[in-house]
Amino acid sequence: MDAVNTVFIGTVHVVSIYAVYHMVQQFSWATLGLGLFYSIMCGLSITAGYHRLFSHPTYKANALIRAVWLFFGAASVQNSALKWSADHRVHHSKTDTDEDPYNIRRGFWWAHIGWVLFAGGSKVRYDLVADLNKDPLVRFQDRFYVPLIVVSVVVLPALLGMLWGDPLGAVLVAGFLRLVIQWHSTFSVNSFTHMFGSRPYCKKGTARDSWIVALLTFGEGYHNYHHRFPIDYRNGVRWYQFDPTKWFVWSMSKVGCTWDLRRTPEDRRLEVLARVKAAG
Repeated sequence: MDAVNTVFIGTVHVVSIYAVYHMVQQFSWATLGLGLFYSIMCGLSITAGYHRLFSHPTYKANALIRAVWLFFGAASVQNSALKWSADHRVHHSKTDTDEDPYNIRRGFWWAHIGWVLFAGGSKVRYDLVADLNKDPLVRFQDRFYVPLIVVSVVVLPALLGMLWGDPLGAVLVAGFLRLVIQWHSTFSVNSFTHMFGSRPYCKKGTARDSWIVALLTFGEGYHNYHHRFPIDYRNGVRWYQFDPTKWFVWSMSKVGCTWDLRRTPEDRRLEVLARVKAAG
């Protein structure tokens, strides 16, 4: 067991319970609003940043966008973008095997959080992220990851909370309660979408589409599609599928902040869909 991860994650969960108590005793709309703002920014930092920009180069972004993703990615406390992306690339290349960091075949709880609690002996495959290591912003975040966590999770919320007289509440809600909710939302992609849902694009692997998980993760629930077409900047490819990450990346492309958005050709998507359906 990784003692550091286990103690840290356990402590954050305990503090998050106290955060609920604090909000009941001293409710503040401003504190709640900061928590929601952090939830959105940190959620997008993982989906649009760590996942769709860094792990899978499905689009390109300017330095400001990358810096925002890296700052709030540190606040998400899921490792640096470099290490997160290395693990995720292994997951895609070795899905459902012993080399898969969050292999669902080891059980729901292993895929959800157990792999984090027992990750002490795992090696980071830096050779798989040599492209990311060329980005000075990514290198900076990896080098100063822990100080960035302190600044983004504790210092900044406390300073903002002082504006309305609730620095403790701001740290508890935006820093800790938000973090626990975000952790389990992100982890649900590794667990729920590899056990529950439909497989319209590929029957071979365990990855599944789940609109419920999509609602929790800014569109990451369409996991069967993503595993079949990982180079697509979209996860929810249909117009009615909830994928605010896709909408944000597309919107930023209209003002020049993102570009080279990669899409699976529609005829290719329909061809795969029809073939899988015919095969039963």
